[in-house]
Amino acid sequence: MPKPSRLNPQRLFSSCPIQRDIATGLYLAVKDLPIISPHGHTDPRWFADNDAFENPTALLLQPDHYLLRMLYSQGIDLATLGIHASTGAPVETDPEKVWQLFADHYGLFRGTPTRLWMDHVMAEVFNIDQRLDGDSAADIYRHIDAQLKTAEFRPRALFERFNIEVIATTESPLDPLAAHQKLRDDPWPGRIITTFRPDPVVDPEYENFSANIEQLASLSGENCDSYKGYLRALRERRSFFKSLGATASDHGHPCAHTADLPESTCEQLYQRALAGTITATEAEQFRGQLLTEMALMSLDDGLVMQLHPGVYRNHNPSLFEHYGRDKGADIPLPGEFVRHLKPLLDRVGNRSDFTLILFTLDETTYSRELAPLAGHYPAVKLGPPWWFHDSPEGMLRYRQQITETAGFYNTVGFNDDTRAFLSIPARHDVARRMDARFLAQLVAEHRLELDEAEVLIQDLSYHLAKQAYRLQES
Repeated sequence: MPKPSRLNPQRLFSSCPIQRDIATGLYLAVKDLPIISPHGHTDPRWFADNDAFENPTALLLQPDHYLLRMLYSQGIDLATLGIHASTGAPVETDPEKVWQLFADHYGLFRGTPTRLWMDHVMAEVFNIDQRLDGDSAADIYRHIDAQLKTAEFRPRALFERFNIEVIATTESPLDPLAAHQKLRDDPWPGRIITTFRPDPVVDPEYENFSANIEQLASLSGENCDSYKGYLRALRERRSFFKSLGATASDHGHPCAHTADLPESTCEQLYQRALAGTITATEAEQFRGQLLTEMALMSLDDGLVMQLHPGVYRNHNPSLFEHYGRDKGADIPLPGEFVRHLKPLLDRVGNRSDFTLILFTLDETTYSRELAPLAGHYPAVKLGPPWWFHDSPEGMLRYRQQITETAGFYNTVGFNDDTRAFLSIPARHDVARRMDARFLAQLVAEHRLELDEAEVLIQDLSYHLAKQAYRLQES
């Protein structure tokens, strides 16, 4: 018999009846609010071309590094999941076989946020009331595949069905943004904007850095032989991104180190970076200087600055060599912000016309460093629980550790930070439920009045993200 997978309407709320009732009321007031998705990694070509999605496996499984990393941890080779290797080794090409393998191992995701998101997608997007497992895999695959072939499941139709107000994708300065240009010229009213992610041209340890700078020079029309010319090229690309809707930049540095170096030192570091002779210590200095340069550019062009540090990316060299980036081999690192950010904050931290949104994978910094920084500097805001902490427990820990010092209004709401387009409503639903749960506890303990919680849940679910990322329509 098929195993039912019906979503409980009070899932994730407290088992305490008083708190559960309060949370239910708060959640119901925001469950249907428009979705603001100010930072993510969906493909803008989906919306520009509006072609049907290929198949369930290509849409739901293969782009999702959360799924890949769990399966790989259990000894499942990525080639058997249809992930192509640079070596040209044999790979499974039958999407139904890949889906069956995934379903056979779906039990691995019990208790994880990935399971919450996927169950939500199955039930709410595809109207499936069976639990995915080895027995139901074929029926569910055929059901999803048939729906994906219909007009109602094209990217634009789903964007509208999900009540998404805006999605910000993330692109490199080396991207010509052809899809965004196509969207700009299209009468469809859906709002898809880009985000400036300069890692390939500000990190000397990024693969092919010198070639990347040559491409930057070509795209910008600036001579990048000198540090000054290089900065002009970056300004030009930021301006181009802004012309296509960008309201933010995003920086995925290994740590939050910033610098404020003399121009002569910057020139020396830049020349060593171009020559490929820069040391690891010097590369960190260069990245830190570029964070300060990007902050100063934000004063001119108004882009909100996001910093996502503290990840050892591509920790598994064999996997990276064979399959490339974003296959689940990124591992969190300890974080340090107070000393590392001081050079940048000395320059711009007191500016109310500059916004720096900080993220971390090191939860030990929440109450010790990040909440005090955001609770003092006008420029600093805290991003939501990120990546490994984008989970019910992670969201509660975040609120518990930062609220007493930073409050609610030095945070920026929720962003889903995902490539998995169909999981966007699921992720926002979890965030709204967990904020309702946290506020309900404060109300039940008489630490917050109910009318205040009713205002807060609206702000946390919608208004804060829109304000922080400057997404008001011009």
